[in-house]
Amino acid sequence: MSRGWEVSKPMEKRSEFPVQFLLLLLLLCSSHPTGVFSIQGFAGAYGINYGRLADNIPSPDEVVRLLRQLKIRNIRIFDSDHTVLQAFSRTGLNLVIGLNNGLVKDINSSADHAMNWVKDNVQSFLPNTRIRGIAIGNEILGGSDSDLYGALVGAMKNVHDALRKLKLHEQIQITTAHSQAVFSNSYPPSSCRFRDDIIHYMKPVLEFFQKIGSPFCLNAYPFLSYMGDPENIDINYALFEPNNGTYDPITDLHYDNMLDAQIDAAYAALESAGYNKMEVIVTETGWASKGDSNEVAATVRNARTYNYNLRKRLAKRKGTPMRPKSVLKAYIFALFNEYQKPGPTSERNFGLFQADGTIAYNIGFQGIGSSAYSLKDFQVCYHLSLYAITLASSAAVLLLLTRLL
Repeated sequence: MSRGWEVSKPMEKRSEFPVQFLLLLLLLCSSHPTGVFSIQGFAGAYGINYGRLADNIPSPDEVVRLLRQLKIRNIRIFDSDHTVLQAFSRTGLNLVIGLNNGLVKDINSSADHAMNWVKDNVQSFLPNTRIRGIAIGNEILGGSDSDLYGALVGAMKNVHDALRKLKLHEQIQITTAHSQAVFSNSYPPSSCRFRDDIIHYMKPVLEFFQKIGSPFCLNAYPFLSYMGDPENIDINYALFEPNNGTYDPITDLHYDNMLDAQIDAAYAALESAGYNKMEVIVTETGWASKGDSNEVAATVRNARTYNYNLRKRLAKRKGTPMRPKSVLKAYIFALFNEYQKPGPTSERNFGLFQADGTIAYNIGFQGIGSSAYSLKDFQVCYHLSLYAITLASSAAVLLLLTRLL
């Protein structure tokens, strides 16, 4: 029986291209640390926000171990803390770092400062730390500091230009997260538009994102929407529990949960602004497990229900009614309860885990200490897996070469 690579022509007349190509492939496999050539910034559909506004939470090394145990590969942090970046080195976890709001004006005003920031906080940790995105500010548009509105696009462009000059722009995505405060109306979803006082600042952001291929990042909280209008919103609709849902008469679409409706409202606003092909990624969503006396929905039971059902919803890898073919991706807020966060009690109780690393409530995860594997064990296994991939790739190419020569 002839092999797939055998042909009827004499061997000496066969083109040399396949051999040359395979030799190049062998060289690439040997030199690349993973043997994978494409960049995947978000693996799967589930990620988490790792906030650190507390001095009693586990160390970054312990957090890495916990994330590996939970099999969560997509993580967002709100700064570029070097201790955290070093802890994530050689773990294979996808990390989005933050350039916080306090730096936006400075980065906007100076391309040199942007370059220095990128060199210090990004380039110096690559390739061992898989930095896959930089979030420029958080909830700037629609926020309380209107002076930042005009600085946002310039800061993003300066950071992107720095990445381009360092030949890192194809590896690292530039984004910024928006709250629902940028919208003027979101019910029904198809009627959603950007606020009149925001659209002037939003359009340059969207134009730049369309040019560089970045998504629209939305912080979506059914918890906050329900808290704002509990008399007219069915809490089951907010919690992904059985309910009658809502109907959008303009699009003839039915919604059985509020998060899908909030995301489609963002899609409607983007479409109205002329950006109907831009993807929406949820960069924050969650439910508080404890609140003040006027935050009656902030309970352990509701937090568990929301996050458990959200996890099931994302595992289905499906889209929203308006974008059924676009798999929904979301970062949960947050990994830990953070007692140093300002504001109402609920702000300090969005964590899936307590400060000591134990679970805040059970959605199928286990806390720190429930796994026998240490960080060192994982890193050893990770390196062995990389070598195994490289050796396997090299062996396959050599086998093909021996059949050709």
